[in-house]
Amino acid sequence: MYSLPDAAWRTSSYTQQQNCVEVADTPGVTGVRDTKNRDLGALAFPSAEWCALVEAARRGLL
Repeated sequence: MYSLPDAAWRTSSYTQQQNCVEVADTPGVTGVRDTKNRDLGALAFPSAEWCALVEAARRGLL
């Protein structure tokens, strides 16, 4: 798990009222964390891999 203390976190638009997932973009890394358990840290993905995952999801490939 990573700690991204200076990251600007945003809530996923797909979680609506539940606020389950937050995402933060930092240089070269995209962080993902559980809104309800922020103290557990975050998963960190190379930004290119995160973009590929999001694009695959948009295309319905997942």
